[in-house]
Amino acid sequence: MGASTVVAICATDIAVASLAVSVIEARATRVHNRQSVRPILALRTGFRVGGLAGLRLTNLGLGPAAITTTKLSFDGVLLGEFNESNVNRIRDTLTAVRPAAVTLGGRSFLDADYDEYLLGVAPYDPDLHGEFVELIRRRLEVEIHYESLYGGEGFKTVLTPMAEPG
Repeated sequence: MGASTVVAICATDIAVASLAVSVIEARATRVHNRQSVRPILALRTGFRVGGLAGLRLTNLGLGPAAITTTKLSFDGVLLGEFNESNVNRIRDTLTAVRPAAVTLGGRSFLDADYDEYLLGVAPYDPDLHGEFVELIRRRLEVEIHYESLYGGEGFKTVLTPMAEPG
């Protein structure tokens, strides 16, 4: 084997190694780009006396969320989407208060900084709004399926009723 053959083999090995590194780097860049715009939706409850209280939806991620489907259940019965008519059916069951509502019906994207109370009362008073707290904590189930701008991930966030103490 001559010197020119050894040089050619080494050059070929270096080219193949460079190609492999480029492919790995391109894949890592794609993964990074997807993660950098990933939405992270969170359903949370808060009951601050004297302030706004209720069920809150927040996008904690860096990218917008594309809502694909929503589900709303009340007392274990699936009502359908989290839309105005179904939310009104639930609000109509309350006798002491009619909470403000923001629905997701027809909304396809939530901005990266989205932060809204889906159901809320203000100012919150524990003596007046016990029925509302019971609704949010024990009777309501909300499920939101969403994706990033890339699509196909099938993310979801769920608020499930708390178990009865004891």
